[in-house]
Amino acid sequence: MDGILIVNKPQRMTSHDVVDVVRRIYGTRKVGHAGTLDPMATGVLVVLIGMATKLSQDISAAEKEYEATLTLGARSATGDAWGKLVPSDKPADFTDEQIRAVFQKFVGEIDQVPPAYSAKKINGVRMYHLARKGKSIEALPQKITIKDISISRISLPDISYKLVCSKGTYVRQLCVDIGDLLGCGGYLSALARTRSGKFAIDQAISLEELKTMNVKQLGERLLPL
Repeated sequence: MDGILIVNKPQRMTSHDVVDVVRRIYGTRKVGHAGTLDPMATGVLVVLIGMATKLSQDISAAEKEYEATLTLGARSATGDAWGKLVPSDKPADFTDEQIRAVFQKFVGEIDQVPPAYSAKKINGVRMYHLARKGKSIEALPQKITIKDISISRISLPDISYKLVCSKGTYVRQLCVDIGDLLGCGGYLSALARTRSGKFAIDQAISLEELKTMNVKQLGERLLPL
């Protein structure tokens, strides 16, 4: 089978874990994905099967859309809720106007330093491998584009927002940077990818549902090249 499968990635699975499951379901090793999601994140993972794997670079380059929650008042070793949290001395006491003003500072083309616990490679080694060994190596800033940030709810210390951004954007790091600019620290406490390029969450299927399908249904689920 050749085609594109949009999976709703569950929490606690890596993107590679999802690929392994799809390989077993479809009975082929020729499976890849376009755009990594952290284990904590859920949502749209574009899985490529057969000849579709040749489209990986083009699909990965497309803009992404997320729904995220930033929690203020603490810093995390990993930038998210799964890392060790260190409370801040400064309370997360801001007006809605102050928060919205800081968020808008990140709209447009900006420089972002990838987080230490990321899959980015330094001299051929993924940064999270180095971080787990206690080696502090800071990557060079990368140019990214934040097309739009729309705050949907402020209930301090939590701020829920929608984000449209370019490939290579680390939402964890965006939360850290916003928290640092506010001066009280912050970390990513929830993340769902709702769109990757032209592929949206309403096209996605769960792995559990895939496991119940017969061969004909599995083939019909694939989007054509």
